[in-house]
Amino acid sequence: LRFVTPLAQTALGTLLTWGLTALGAGLVFLVPAGYSHARLLNASLGFAAGVMTAASFWSLLDPAIDMARGSGSYGAKGEFAWLPVAIGFGVGAAFVVGADRLLTALGVAGGDGDDLVKELTGSASGKPRSASNNLLLDSAADCNSVGVQLPELLTVNAAAALRRRGGGGASSGRDGGSVEFAEDWNAEDESQAKQFRHGGGPSWRRVLLLVLAITVHNIPEGLAVGVSFGAIGAVSNNSSSSQEDNKGHFEAARNLAIGIGIQNFPEGLAVSLPLHASGMSPLKSFWWGQLSGMVEPIAGLLGCLLVSIATPLLPYALAFAAGAMIYVVFDAIVPESTDSKLTSAGCIVGFIVMMVLDVGLS
Repeated sequence: LRFVTPLAQTALGTLLTWGLTALGAGLVFLVPAGYSHARLLNASLGFAAGVMTAASFWSLLDPAIDMARGSGSYGAKGEFAWLPVAIGFGVGAAFVVGADRLLTALGVAGGDGDDLVKELTGSASGKPRSASNNLLLDSAADCNSVGVQLPELLTVNAAAALRRRGGGGASSGRDGGSVEFAEDWNAEDESQAKQFRHGGGPSWRRVLLLVLAITVHNIPEGLAVGVSFGAIGAVSNNSSSSQEDNKGHFEAARNLAIGIGIQNFPEGLAVSLPLHASGMSPLKSFWWGQLSGMVEPIAGLLGCLLVSIATPLLPYALAFAAGAMIYVVFDAIVPESTDSKLTSAGCIVGFIVMMVLDVGLS
């Protein structure tokens, strides 16, 4: 690997980072069948929030500040190294706000929630299973946690079912109670089921923003790998450089690619797990999870080819990704949680995992 061109080294290095992202996303296939999607969603949202928060600092903001300080362009002692980081962070958050508004304007955020309905009801038609199939929709909090607007469904469908059954055989309650639907499904129920289907808007908005944030985060990481390998070519072209210099630069670039790849492992899972818990199939969840890492080879090759241009922009690009990720954490992930204790536990685990990987591999 040492003796191939920097472009080939970049391609191999970023393919490794992409592959480890896909490997992490593939853990979604190990989720046991029948596991509570409400609990899984809350735990995975917390895990994703923890991973993204830790990655924002140790993988993005801290290196961005170091790069800006070491460049000598932001004060004699780097006292203004915060400037490109602050600009990039703010622009990154603004980018996600703009993307969110664009998705809403295009109607994407209100997309069809049929997959979610099938997951919850086990029915392609959106008709909830009856008590004879032993399926209970748990508390309103559990159902809301997967993006379903349950209160309206409760007041209409469940109340109608209770009336038709003389008030027996079903119970409802927002504090851990359960609701059963009667056998005699009618047109009124079907009308409400349509509203139930399209109540998945917040869930799909979260899906898109989560994938967008991780993808944006992977772009500067790919650039960093490309710039590192591209710098080997720049050093080799310098007649005063020695074999030891070339070897040192190669080892640094190789270690960076391996480190970023290992860090990408939990990030792939941080995308695929919440998607699966939101009702998406394991295969689709895996596809979106690995897709978030596909941009790294593209960004890496660009960084290698344009090393002299990309290097000064890296502090801005890293901070841009951090701003996008932090905004998504607090706007689209944490607010979706309905079990604060489970989400907080997942967040702590995700944060520790990412911190250990970032610090241990630095």
